Amino acid sequence: MTTFANTTSPTPFGVFDDYTDFQTEADNMVVFVKRKLGDDVLSVELTKKMIWSSFEEATLEYGSILHQYQAKSTLLNYLGYSTGSDVQQKLPRQNLEYLTRFSEPYAMEANIGGSYNFMSGSITLEDGRQDYDLTSELKNGDGTALFTLGSNAETSADGTLHLRGKMKIAEVYHFNPQAAYRFFDTTSAINYLNNEFSFESFTPETIFYVLPVFEDILRAGQLDTSNRVRRSNYSYQVTGTKIRIFPTPTGQLDGKKLWIKVRHYPDPLNPSYTDNSIYGVSDLSNIPYNNLDYNKINSIGRQWIRQYTLALSMETLGRVRSKFGSIPVPGADVSLDGTSLISEGRSDKEKLVTSLKEMLETLTYDSLIEKSAARAENLMKQLKHVPIPNGKAIFFG
Repeated sequence: MTTFANTTSPTPFGVFDDYTDFQTEADNMVVFVKRKLGDDVLSVELTKKMIWSSFEEATLEYGSILHQYQAKSTLLNYLGYSTGSDVQQKLPRQNLEYLTRFSEPYAMEANIGGSYNFMSGSITLEDGRQDYDLTSELKNGDGTALFTLGSNAETSADGTLHLRGKMKIAEVYHFNPQAAYRFFDTTSAINYLNNEFSFESFTPETIFYVLPVFEDILRAGQLDTSNRVRRSNYSYQVTGTKIRIFPTPTGQLDGKKLWIKVRHYPDPLNPSYTDNSIYGVSDLSNIPYNNLDYNKINSIGRQWIRQYTLALSMETLGRVRSKFGSIPVPGADVSLDGTSLISEGRSDKEKLVTSLKEMLETLTYDSLIEKSAARAENLMKQLKHVPIPNGKAIFFG
């Protein structure tokens, strides 16, 4: 007698052929399908390999649907994870890697983090000249223009340099002296010197007394506004690739350096550090879900697979019988039910898939959390009606 185990290539893909439970179930499936389709009364034109193929397809379909809904619950935790790992039938620890990664651009714009390095360089000031070109005059210590460095530069195979991005100014180190040097004594020459040598907060004349903080804030704001309105203002203006310096540099600043911190246009696939997660899990197509271990599928899944196998076999039988509209017999023709079998098989498949998806929709992690929250809330409502025994609120046992 031909059995699944002693048949060469019993299924098209051979995904589950080595599982002992699958081998046993496959032989039983032949009996189940043929009896459900009336083989004891009228011969069912299905071979064992046809039924085994339907059995394999049903198992694959069950695993595919199951993984789709599992991915809805866990994909965020696996983004960037190695695609060579097997994560099926595992409960991952939750993490905030996706949110952290998503927030990095905002941190970069605020100059408090991000995935791309900043570069600093200087422009040599000239007496009486206000306008400077950032693309050619902003240079590093080696005299190389920053605009031609980093991710902004790409060298082709023939050695030609191509500039593919842009440069953004993060900070220009050109600003007024701090208001602290005038904070308490606007006439003290000592405070001017302290400010220039950056220890303005360590002299007796700038001791901060216990006063309301708002008073300090208001006074600092008043002094800053006074400096801006009544004095020559230290500022700059960027237009296109040009930067204009205010006030106009004088002979005293001739040859001095104006330092500027910049960053180049960020390349999303080439951050400033080695990040192998870029080549990891990116979407549903490469999350490392392999085929199910059939030996571990419980009775719920196996019963769904049996019913789906029956529906597939019914559709296959319908296609076989549709090839012959009728069979001639002495004195009449016997009409075959191929069309109705195809229709019924498709309808049963659709119902099984719909019911499975509806059940899995209620079992995603988000749905389970909502149910747990609702249960806890309802439990609290019920406990409000429990009387306190003997005026005590402590329960034992």
